[in-house]
Amino acid sequence: MALGGLALDLLTKTLAVANLDPQHPTRLLGGLVKFQLIRNPGAAFSMGENATILFALLAVAALVVVGIWMVPKVAVRSWAIATGLLLAGIAGNLTDRLFRAPGVLRGHVVDFIQLPYFQAIFNVADMCLTFAAATILVISLTSGTTMSGAPMAGKGGGTSKVSTETTVGETPEA
Repeated sequence: MALGGLALDLLTKTLAVANLDPQHPTRLLGGLVKFQLIRNPGAAFSMGENATILFALLAVAALVVVGIWMVPKVAVRSWAIATGLLLAGIAGNLTDRLFRAPGVLRGHVVDFIQLPYFQAIFNVADMCLTFAAATILVISLTSGTTMSGAPMAGKGGGTSKVSTETTVGETPEA
């Protein structure tokens, strides 16, 4: 999931930079989607434009924490999907911060997707982060299990709770 999301992010950004004119956005589906190429030095909604290095360092830290702390604990498929999306989103925008102009740790993120009635312009990495957050929220509220498949504290109180979740590497029974 992580490599696929990262590859899709890099591919779409490469295509956006090569084919989109920042001065003339492309409208699709009757204006439902607009491709407007921008280079964002800040975070969401271009906040913190002067903190690009800080965002890059935070992304490095987040990538390390997720990769070292979360990934080894994952034993449930839904958590693996959420973690993969999280890694893809972090890595996609961090790649821009590391390798795009104006330089290492100061690179501007390529954003190009805009929806009607939504001010922000975003990219595939941002979508991965959003879907990861939503997935983690839904799993946390509904599954009753941790990333490892163990019952969550307060959701079963130590009783033997059977999970309907499929663990990573396990096939669901018919």
